[in-house]
Amino acid sequence: MIRISTKGRYGTRLMLQLALNYGKGPILLKDISKNEAISLGYLEHLIPPLKSAGLIKSIRGARGGYFLSMKPSEIKLKEIIQALEGSLILAECISTPAACNRINFCSTRALWEELSKKMSDILGGVTLQDLVEKNKNQKTENLVYNI
Repeated sequence: MIRISTKGRYGTRLMLQLALNYGKGPILLKDISKNEAISLGYLEHLIPPLKSAGLIKSIRGARGGYFLSMKPSEIKLKEIIQALEGSLILAECISTPAACNRINFCSTRALWEELSKKMSDILGGVTLQDLVEKNKNQKTENLVYNI
């Protein structure tokens, strides 16, 4: 089964929380842990690759915490998933043709290449700001008004 791991899913939720708080100052991981029901230890495990990718920054001290390194509209899901999961390429032969001795006559390589490209294009077309907007819309759709 091909799927995004817990790292990718939880990391996206972490980044969405930072996006929802963008411009309000740093947010503590313990607050994200509580809001998203993700263990603090697991969140701490996600921070280094996101920092290394330049997607988040941190401030130490009493008013410290984590925040996005750029606007939510400038961060694409593709960048988050690649930082946490690695390459989005579904088969090694696409990025490293020498890895397969069937490269010249493989009937499925083009399919894996096309699927990899489509997945990359979709994730590259969605920003954190898009998720913020969806989050706002979901909350208003679930409201019930009684008069």
